[in-house]
Amino acid sequence: MATLLELSIGYGLVCTVAAMLLCFVRLLIGPSAHDRVLALDTLWICGMLLALVLGIRFGTQVYFEAAMLIALIGFVSTIAMAKFLMRGEIIE
Repeated sequence: MATLLELSIGYGLVCTVAAMLLCFVRLLIGPSAHDRVLALDTLWICGMLLALVLGIRFGTQVYFEAAMLIALIGFVSTIAMAKFLMRGEIIE
């Protein structure tokens, strides 16, 4: 019989993947570039959460380090895209 932790991890994986699919749909059909940037930022966050849940599931530190890298890359890329949409250039 599955424990409560295993059921919770399974539910978390399903919810995270469903959120990623919905964000991907918004990324494809977003009416404006701003909506697409927000959808991509949410995809980065969902990817980080997926790595964290998998790290808890498998009990290894590699997934937590991957989640940290995903968070850093996602933050920097979102700032770069927002700056590009506001000013038309990234580097001044």
